Amino acid sequence: MKLEVLNTQGEKTGKTVDLPDEIFGIEPNEHAIYLDVKAILANARQGTHKVKGRSEVAGSTRKLHRQKGTGGSRKGDIKNPLYHGGGRVHGPQPRDYSQKVNKKVKRLARKSALAAKAAKGQIVVLEDFAFDAPKTKAFVGILNALKLADKKTLLVTADVEKNVVLSSRNLPKARVMRAEELNTYDILNNNTLILAEGAIEKIKTIV
Repeated sequence: MKLEVLNTQGEKTGKTVDLPDEIFGIEPNEHAIYLDVKAILANARQGTHKVKGRSEVAGSTRKLHRQKGTGGSRKGDIKNPLYHGGGRVHGPQPRDYSQKVNKKVKRLARKSALAAKAAKGQIVVLEDFAFDAPKTKAFVGILNALKLADKKTLLVTADVEKNVVLSSRNLPKARVMRAEELNTYDILNNNTLILAEGAIEKIKTIV
């Protein structure tokens, strides 16, 4: 698959890049995508939720009144879950949500996500660029030139571009990521994938 390389003004540079068919031209494997995305979201969970059970709540263990003869229901102590301030029944406890996905499945999922984006025409190739200093206005200018300012975009760079990252940090719909950090969820969670020209070679190594 061949794509035109655009400059930061959104103009064609006259250059084209060849996106390898073994990555961008495969039939997407939806089940591999499902497994990888599910694992990524699960691994992001802290699992530190916790409530106190009956044995952990502060309070007296005295029986509230005698078992029989009061005309009322049988009652234990004030920590009974039926009372306000009592222990929680079957409440959440700390747990590990992490899931393991095999490397081959992860690679297939990433390739499938990239292929799905390519099939929908949601990949733009941009010539390599850098900023001398962080400038959000300059980054917005690039998105406007590409007509992507109103869409969720992910810019994939070949190397760490600190000023580019800082320039995009205040934009809720824009994100910048190195090729080595690319994952299935981030690929699919954005409307358009902007690939820096130099990032394409790096992508080949992770998929």
